[in-house]
Amino acid sequence: MSNFKLTSNDLQSGKVVYNAGIIQNIVNLAVAEVEGTVAPQGKKNGISLYIEKDGVYADVSVIVKYGYNVPELAYRIQQSVKQSVENMTRYKVAQVNVHVQDVVFCEPVPVEKEADEEPTEEENEK
Repeated sequence: MSNFKLTSNDLQSGKVVYNAGIIQNIVNLAVAEVEGTVAPQGKKNGISLYIEKDGVYADVSVIVKYGYNVPELAYRIQQSVKQSVENMTRYKVAQVNVHVQDVVFCEPVPVEKEADEEPTEEENEK
């Protein structure tokens, strides 16, 4: 893992050094905050970061839950990542690319009768 240095032109002395894993975790948390997304399982959780002079470039892969508007969801992910990275670090976000890998369908939960319920007329006739 590499480290990224951020120097300040203010009157502060010293420097702040960010590990790439910290920025990746910030992006991961920002994506998790958006309702309707599921992070793909893997080593990097579907996140690739590139730190350039003009800012952070992020490629984010997500799985979308069925029933959500994909373009709106992608926009919310972009805004969440941008806001989180810029608020928690002093880096600027140049670009956030969202890649939708899949759509998952939530299986309906079977409704079971509770033990307290009285049987219906049809069940009594049997």
